[in-house]
Amino acid sequence: MPSDSERLKREKMKLIDLHTHILPGFDDGPETAAESIEMARAYVEAGYAAVVATPHVIPGVYEHTRTSILRGVRRLEQHLHDAGIPLSVLPGAEYHLTDRLVPLLREGELLTLNDTGKYLLVELPWVDVPPYASQILFELLLAGVTPVIAHPERNGFFAGRPKALSELCARGICAQVTAGALTGLFGRTQKRAAEQFIKQETAQFVATDAHGPGRRLEAGAQVQAQASRLLGAAAQALLYANPALVTSGASLEAAACREAAPKRSSWFDSIRRKQQKS
Repeated sequence: MPSDSERLKREKMKLIDLHTHILPGFDDGPETAAESIEMARAYVEAGYAAVVATPHVIPGVYEHTRTSILRGVRRLEQHLHDAGIPLSVLPGAEYHLTDRLVPLLREGELLTLNDTGKYLLVELPWVDVPPYASQILFELLLAGVTPVIAHPERNGFFAGRPKALSELCARGICAQVTAGALTGLFGRTQKRAAEQFIKQETAQFVATDAHGPGRRLEAGAQVQAQASRLLGAAAQALLYANPALVTSGASLEAAACREAAPKRSSWFDSIRRKQQKS
């Protein structure tokens, strides 16, 4: 029986955006269905076959539930069908890292990417990594869910310490860089960090994080056009193979991070030992 990677190599790859804010009225993305339809048209023009709708889920700000997001995806798909727009919209969410993630997972309330139960898009604060992050990420891994760190180049801790993301990668956690960061849309610091994550193979996906049909989505098309220059030999995996594996609930091929994880005891290891003893 062929492996997942062999099967995908034989199939025609489809471009899938794993991180989008396309659902109308859910967050700081489009406000109306008409705006979402305009955004969908732009995606098709840019070459995308499918997108994962990942509205923000932030306590006290955007308190969407699994049920409300699934309902929103069905409504938008009907709008696109009626408008004759050939773009598939898959369910998902971008969860702000909080201590509620693991309880929500146990309650069956977390919405993973394409609802496969395998990969969860997680957003960290911009400045640092909270002290409770290691425990939450490890508990998600123990439960069989792979955290996908959204735009780590935007996080000051990872941007300044690329080896810290390499450490997480070595333990099975994934990361998604933003197309706009690679094209310089967000400045030199994010561009430099995103490029470093690609070089050390600690990022497995490139996504637009688009909130409308503007510059972020255009950056996705730019990355496709300049894939070899911006992504090197990893272009096929980052843009096509890995997103396809994730949305089908399959396992990613093990990534060998070029920057080795530190030999000394780390913040992630210390929390893991505590969990194992409990």
